[in-house]
Amino acid sequence: MKNIFELRVYKALALLGIVTSMGVIGYMNLSNASFIDALYMTVITVTTVGFGEINPPSDSEKIFTIFLILTSISILGYTVSLFSEYLISGQFFSNIKLKKVQKKIDKLEGHSIVCGVGRNGNQAIQKLISYRKKLVVIEKNVDTINKLESEGVLCVKGDATTDEALLKAGIQRAANLITTLPSDADNLFVVLSAHQLNKQCKIISRASKESSYTKLKIAGAENVIMPDKLGGAHMASLVVTPDVIEFVDRLTISGDTTTNLKEISIDELPDKYLNKTILDLDVRKKTGCTVIGFKSPEKEYIINPESSTTLVAGSNLIVLGKPEQITTLRKLFKNE
Repeated sequence: MKNIFELRVYKALALLGIVTSMGVIGYMNLSNASFIDALYMTVITVTTVGFGEINPPSDSEKIFTIFLILTSISILGYTVSLFSEYLISGQFFSNIKLKKVQKKIDKLEGHSIVCGVGRNGNQAIQKLISYRKKLVVIEKNVDTINKLESEGVLCVKGDATTDEALLKAGIQRAANLITTLPSDADNLFVVLSAHQLNKQCKIISRASKESSYTKLKIAGAENVIMPDKLGGAHMASLVVTPDVIEFVDRLTISGDTTTNLKEISIDELPDKYLNKTILDLDVRKKTGCTVIGFKSPEKEYIINPESSTTLVAGSNLIVLGKPEQITTLRKLFKNE
């Protein structure tokens, strides 16, 4: 719809330009007028303002003026009706809204992009909102976009498999991308495009089939999630080890439970802790939190790491604590 309106606007402007040029050339030839005088005569004729002529017109000039008036009235009528339709249809205000949203997206850096708002996509969006993460959603459905925008979520209307939509969402400045499209082929295409546009972006993809897992990893997805497989395994675990699963389910950062998990990037800690040990960090004494995991720069996970483990650049700590302890932890390292 937007492209049709744009073409019609360009057509109307082109016709007005042609009529103006015809008028200037006609008056310059018929009355030997200067360019300025010819332009003046053309403008007052086309706009039907009615100012007096510079010189008494000859018969040929009168006929030419009649032709110019009739032609310009038709074109002006077409142009006015076009802009009236443009305003009444809401396209004008819609374009203003889109430009306003795009300006906000263009200012984002280190944000997350979610492609597709199905069941999994919506869960991802709500989780990111609860984390207060900067977020952009790419979606085709207008009703879904309107609902998300009412919640304050920035959206791009388009096909996530196209570079155009990814670029509008700021893929080149994004830190993360989650693709939850229903088709594995579409998710693969998104992963390939996103990885090509930003190799530093962490890509997480949904997959329905086992055969898609390896392909998505090769394409550039850092993590590939199979919801159906996870759901079945989770239900079976509730039979085998129900208490363990219930305990793990409580380890969340949603804010409504009594226990939270927090990931700490060593690179974000004060420089004085770099290349020191977990013991030197003394998280337990300072905040009450407990270090339960360590992720090395090579992405190797160590559960319940030794206190002598060195905090090297590019590594991460997994910390367990109550909500108030996690808050104390954040304030501590923020103020140091």
